[in-house]
Amino acid sequence: MVPRPQITSEVTAGVCRLLYHHQMACLTELRLGNGRRLDVLALGAKGELWAVEVKSSVEDFRVDQKWESYLDYCDRFFFAVPMEFPKELIPGNVGLIVADRYEAAIIRQCEECSLSAARRKKLLISFGQTAATRLQGGGGDAVFIT
Repeated sequence: MVPRPQITSEVTAGVCRLLYHHQMACLTELRLGNGRRLDVLALGAKGELWAVEVKSSVEDFRVDQKWESYLDYCDRFFFAVPMEFPKELIPGNVGLIVADRYEAAIIRQCEECSLSAARRKKLLISFGQTAATRLQGGGGDAVFIT
């Protein structure tokens, strides 16, 4: 049996590959202004922000009741799960990505919920600062996305 952290890592890798092919830049393991940690935040060429919460198993999905707190930080929200995950468990009002470490696919797109201009500006600045801090070796949570 593959350990949950390894499954999470592999699904995250597949998600980031997929989003890269959609011309999006990804940051992983972000601490948001509300104190929650988001698995993936992707930034598109037009400034759109997609949030992805990775679930490694049914148990992982069932115990996580915090996912709705991510909705204020993105234009689109997705769950990403391993290929064998029972997709019917994922709520119908969010996006769904299935992935392994090599590839991923968007199984269900979600409706866009546009951020306010002020929130978008804060997120874009924080995204850039976090990326730059990580490139300089400053650690993962040096900048909080507000």
